[in-house]
Amino acid sequence: MNKLRALLLRLGIRSTLKGFHFLLYALQLCLSNDEYLLSVYRTLYMDTAVHFKTSRDNVDHCIRTAISNCWYKGNRELLISIAGYELKQKPANGEFIDILYNYLYEEA
Repeated sequence: MNKLRALLLRLGIRSTLKGFHFLLYALQLCLSNDEYLLSVYRTLYMDTAVHFKTSRDNVDHCIRTAISNCWYKGNRELLISIAGYELKQKPANGEFIDILYNYLYEEA
């Protein structure tokens, strides 16, 4: 949890964003069961939305905002080095979650 939180902060995603907390929780779910990666919108976002008492679309939107924050204002170089391949454009939500999941999985 602390490693995950520190990673999001190093990427430039501020903890004042709802998307920060949604990402933190969603990545914890993925690390406990990688089946979530196969159904990000339908299952992962739904379970995250239930936990935070919000809608799946709000989870999607807030995570997208957090990713934009990382890409345009944060530490894009760190994200690219974590990905292990060149990112020519801002990653989609599912790709971003997959990048962080795989990085954290290898670190564990």
